[in-house]
Amino acid sequence: MSGDAVYMRRALKLARKVLGETAPNPMVGAVLVRDGSIIGEGYHHRAGEPHAEIEALRDAAARGHETAGATIYVTLEPCSTAGRTPPCTEALIRHGIARVVIGVLDPNPKHAGRGVSRLEAAGIAVRTGVMRRACEELNRGFFRWITAGRPWVVLKMAVTLDGRIATRSGDSRWITGPAAREAVQDLRRRAGAIMVGAATAELDHPSLRVKDPGWQHQPVRLIAGSVSPEQAAQWVPGGAEVVSLPDRAAWERLLDDLGKREILELLIEGGGTLAASALRAGIVDEAVFFVAPKILGGTGSRPAVGGADPARIADAIELEDIRVRRFGRDTMIAGLVPKKGETPCSRD
Repeated sequence: MSGDAVYMRRALKLARKVLGETAPNPMVGAVLVRDGSIIGEGYHHRAGEPHAEIEALRDAAARGHETAGATIYVTLEPCSTAGRTPPCTEALIRHGIARVVIGVLDPNPKHAGRGVSRLEAAGIAVRTGVMRRACEELNRGFFRWITAGRPWVVLKMAVTLDGRIATRSGDSRWITGPAAREAVQDLRRRAGAIMVGAATAELDHPSLRVKDPGWQHQPVRLIAGSVSPEQAAQWVPGGAEVVSLPDRAAWERLLDDLGKREILELLIEGGGTLAASALRAGIVDEAVFFVAPKILGGTGSRPAVGGADPARIADAIELEDIRVRRFGRDTMIAGLVPKKGETPCSRD
């Protein structure tokens, strides 16, 4: 691994400290290095507060380090225009930064590359694309929202080895173990909205919340189906919004609405009918399945994905950019759902 990649990995680790807390802003980390040593570091805490570059510069000053001639590693291209905070490019120029290493360019077509141009015009050396894929993945929701005005959609399912999500009676607790369920909490932290189908809500009475009493950014909770507000309040503690999704057009309207509400990621947590509807509508970006080493068998137990029976193996949805990870006795298998005419946001 190159020296630049080592420091960019540290910047990514810093950015992940605020997983799900910066929306609608991206998660960004920055590391200042001089003579082979880290002299300052920081990350963007939340919208409206200083950006990662400014936090790193302040940290260096607090440690008593001179920043002139230093290199800064930042996961996202420094901003070049004023918003709720001044442009970071001007701060870097003013502090005498000699080199800027960037993970990925700003996805906004109005700004992409402008920060680089401003820095280079000031005589600062710039390198881009260091750990680009990891930097893209970190802010997949922000990238989708800023370019398309809608959230990144994740389909999460907990399934048995034979692809079942519940018994014939609807019992599903717990298919996976504690480690896998804790991993799901990270998916919920990233999500601005969580959705389940009406049948799942009725059977499981899910909280659809991050199970952390101190968490301040609880997601919008959605139930898909023909449900009254009274039923929603009974099935999901505290209630949930009800949406009807009979076809792709309804899904498209929902995603546009969530985008207007500055929701960067939508997490779909089942059940099988809702999963089939989302996949059929072509709106799922990523599938994350936690597979337990259990076999239910039978013909009445419930499949992970319902819908029409395909006639050919060639009709299967084949995921791309697969990753596999163990969580206790369970295995997570995740991948991107291909879309026609779209290049997937791949990972390192």
